[in-house]
Amino acid sequence: MPEEKPLAGKTALITGASQGIGAATAVALAEAGAHVILTARKVKALEEVEDRIHDAGGTSTIAPVDLTEADAIARLANAIGGRWETLDILVISAAYLPELTPLSQVDPKQYHKAIMTNVVATQAILAAFDPLLRRAEAGKIVGLTSSVGADPRAYWGAYGSTKAAFDNLLETYAVEVEKLSPLKVAIVDPGATRTAMRARAYPAENPENVKPPEKVAQRIVALLGEDFTTGHRERVD
Repeated sequence: MPEEKPLAGKTALITGASQGIGAATAVALAEAGAHVILTARKVKALEEVEDRIHDAGGTSTIAPVDLTEADAIARLANAIGGRWETLDILVISAAYLPELTPLSQVDPKQYHKAIMTNVVATQAILAAFDPLLRRAEAGKIVGLTSSVGADPRAYWGAYGSTKAAFDNLLETYAVEVEKLSPLKVAIVDPGATRTAMRARAYPAENPENVKPPEKVAQRIVALLGEDFTTGHRERVD
């Protein structure tokens, strides 16, 4: 008999699923048996990830959306809620990295985009999907953060401040729902990972010297199978 997959029957939503860690996590979740809902702005990139999932025998649905658009997240939640009664897994991977620069020279437009993507959209996602997550037998949320959120670093202030707020939102939500639902929240710092965002931040770095996103994805899938304490935080090295 075929081996039962650990996430068979689960439904997972992954933001930022068109590339990098988000895409790798979507593929890994599908391989573990979950039906994955892929969200990002770029339709073609989402279709490429979906093809990888289907070619490997998994199932998925693409839902192209710009998380910073007004009412976009509410529309996404309504569409998903109209098809599925629960949401078992939410992986918040979408993020925007503004140009690395001294705080005195931060571009206001880029900073605004980072705030909207990394902070405002995160709160909207938690609010919009709260009912579906609470209805799951044991819903789990994984938010991907950055070490600069907790450990300020020169030139990273614009991004780091949004990730600090991101962490606070997830930690606050974990405390608020802890005694009301079996829902659990984890924050994962992927560490140095071979992504397009990393390449922008460290253009002179040899990408072969850092781990591939698949390693982070494998750890996320393993974590989702564990009985971790809500508010759990870890780094993938």
